[in-house]
Order: sequence, then C-alpha cells, then structure tokens
Amino acid sequence: MLAERPPLSQIIIYAVGQLGWSLASFGAANLLVYFYLPPESASGALFPAFIYQGSILGVALIGLINFGGRLFDAITDPIVGNWSDRTTSRFGKRKKFMAIAAGPFALFSFLIFAPLTPGESTLNGIWLTLGILLFYLFMTIYVIPYTALIGEMGHHPADRMRISTVTSVAWALGFMIGSNAYALQSYFQKHQQVTHAFQTTIGLFALISLVFMLVPVFFLKESRYCRQSKVEANAFHAVKAVFKNRNFIPFAIADLMYWLALTFIQSGVGYYVTILMGFPKEQATLFLTISFVASLLLYWPVNVIVRRAGKKKTVIAAFLIFSVIFGLTTISGLLPVSKNFLFYTLSLLSGFPLAVFGIVPMAIIADILYQHEADTGEQHAGMFYAARNLTMKMGISLANLIFPSLLLLGKSVQNPLGVQLSTLLAMVFCVAGCLVFMRYRDVARKHSAAG
Repeated sequence: MLAERPPLSQIIIYAVGQLGWSLASFGAANLLVYFYLPPESASGALFPAFIYQGSILGVALIGLINFGGRLFDAITDPIVGNWSDRTTSRFGKRKKFMAIAAGPFALFSFLIFAPLTPGESTLNGIWLTLGILLFYLFMTIYVIPYTALIGEMGHHPADRMRISTVTSVAWALGFMIGSNAYALQSYFQKHQQVTHAFQTTIGLFALISLVFMLVPVFFLKESRYCRQSKVEANAFHAVKAVFKNRNFIPFAIADLMYWLALTFIQSGVGYYVTILMGFPKEQATLFLTISFVASLLLYWPVNVIVRRAGKKKTVIAAFLIFSVIFGLTTISGLLPVSKNFLFYTLSLLSGFPLAVFGIVPMAIIADILYQHEADTGEQHAGMFYAARNLTMKMGISLANLIFPSLLLLGKSVQNPLGVQLSTLLAMVFCVAGCLVFMRYRDVARKHSAAG
C-alpha cells in the first residue's frame, strides 16, 4: 500500500497512453456513422454503401451494430475491472492487461473500416459486427486497468486534479489528431479513391496509437508510484459496493447524459457543419481543432475555478453552456448573424465545457473512491472506474443507436430535419444532466481537498 508521489515525468509517461487510446477509439466513436451512413450531396453519398442503408424496426443497421458493440463493451467493464483489481503481477497488475490489449485494440480500430466486399452485402454486416465486438473487448482490457491507475497514482489529494489535467490534455491531443481525419482524407484523395483515402487515414491513426499506448506499458513504474492492494471480493460484491455509494449515483447519471450529448456532437459535427451551416466537410476538422485548442487553453483557468468554486458548480456551469451551444446549433439557420460568426463563436464557446468534462470527472471519481475506502475500508479503484466507464459507454451506446436513426428523417440540405432533431435532443440531455448533478455532494470541497 505504501507508494511514492509520482513526479511529473511519470504522470506524462502515463498520460501518453491516454493519447494513444483516445486516438485508437476516435474512429469507432466518431467516424463509424460517417463511413457507413455518409452525408449526401447533389452528386450522391460520400462513400459507397457497404451495409444495408435502410432501417430495421425504425433503427438504422449501423446504429444497431454500434449499440450492440457498446452494450457488450459496457457489460465487460465490471468483469475486467474486478479481474484487474484481483490480479497480482511483477510486471504490474494494471500494465499486464494493457500490454496484452494494446496491439489488438489498435488493429481492430482499423479493421472495422475495412469491409470485405466492395459493395453492400450481408457479409460486410457480419464482419463489421464481429470487428466491433472484438474492438470493444480489447479496448476494455486496455482502458479499464489504465484508468484505475488514476486513482492509484493520485493517492495524495493534490495529485488528483494534476493527473486528471495532464491526462485530459493527452486525451484532447489524441482527439485533435483524430479530428484531422476529414482533412487527411481530402489530402489522400489526391492520389487515392475516396474510400481508400479514408482507410489510409484510419490505418495511420492505428499505427500511431499503438506506439503511444505502449509507452506506459514499458516506462511507467507502477509498483513504485501506485497505491495498490489485492481485492478479494468477487465482481458481484464489488459492483454492489460501488452502486450502493449514494454520491456515485447522481454523478453516474449526469455523466451518462453528458456522454449522450457529446457523442451526438462528435458523430454529428460533419453533418452540422455541412448541412446546417453550409460549409465543406473540411470545416469539421477546423471546428474540432478550434474547440480543443480552446479547451487546452482553458485547462489552467478551470483548475483555478475548481479550487475557488468547487467541482460541482464548475460541472453545472459546463452543462449549461453546452445546452446553449446545442440550442444555437438547432436554430442556426434562423439566427440573424453570419454563419462564419456563428461557426467560430460556437467552436470557441465549446472550449469551456470540453475542458471541464475532460478534467473534472476523473478527479471526482478519485474523490469518491477514497471517501468510499475511508468509510468502508475497501479499495475498488478498478471497479469504480469500470462503473464510470459502464455509464459512459451506455451513453455512447444509446447515442449510437439514436443518432443514425434520427438521420433517417433527413440528412440533406433540402431536408435537415433529422440533423436538427439531434442537436435539440442533445440540448435536452445537457439540461437533464445539469438537474441530476445538482444532487451530487462535493466531497473534496467539503473536506477541503479539491485540487
């Protein structure tokens, strides 16, 4: 249980893994609908149809496949979390899992965009389903033990916001690299057919992500800096213990609402920029880049705000600002301002909630799990982060089911109804998340341990 406080060099080494898995997961989280149910223009769809383009019981096939993958992912989270908690290894109880999963995780991040036949076929649907399940399995095996290290390295209260901030910077950098997919696709299209250009981009991301994910595997000194103990409780007992924590419940529900809304904007930015604002698809990269650069610049101010106002008030403010952004996007065609002004205003405004939700939730979980350990004497770091990932992935799963189904109602300039409904619903999710999070008790602030 004894462990040294991690120096900044070890925190950076750890955070590089976050950059890697952020990039590896970018395609599945943000580009799957774009590739398999692409935007339409006067010249036709951007990509050929590889799977059935209609609906099944009112739900798009790509939505069903993605939902099934995310549901499987959510179910495996507590299993892997408990397995990781109960493991001992000289190599590192968490790093052992990360080493096993990094290669397959990166490989399947590419293979899910590599259909077996050039046209629409049942075989492509089966291949995609299998690929999605394996992608999320190896993602879980890497990410759950990885995120458990946040609480174990942050065994000193002052280190929790520090680790959360640095890893959030790394996540944002991974997301920013991934957001260049639209621009890189256009670049490779000069020499390749559109589908191959997109696949080249995804393959490049997979290779880069693998290198980054292996950095903490080889260079993080887990036994020296992480406060760990073996957990004997089985998965059922651990899950029950986590969800009996009354302060975790409002956090988890609000987090679910956040991931529903965020997945809408991540999956929909290509549609919002091209259909609602009338810009070329490359502008989606610019929107995401501006948003995440703005969020990076706000990381230090967010830390200051948290120290002064507490995590709870900061998160509530972020929910409200996200609600305004989605509301303005919904009525963007009716606003008496230029689309350029609206584009840059919304992208800059997004920086604050992205910074808050990038930093604060991980620190909140560390606060909750240490308070839980103080109250019960039980350490369930892996399971708490697994439970958080479960709610996160449930939110993403539902969004992946709902978003493409809304697009069936209209995803063209002539009929943008489905795209507009997606932004309106995202605003509703943000308002609901804000209301639920008001019931959270700011443990760290109560005990004067914030940041």
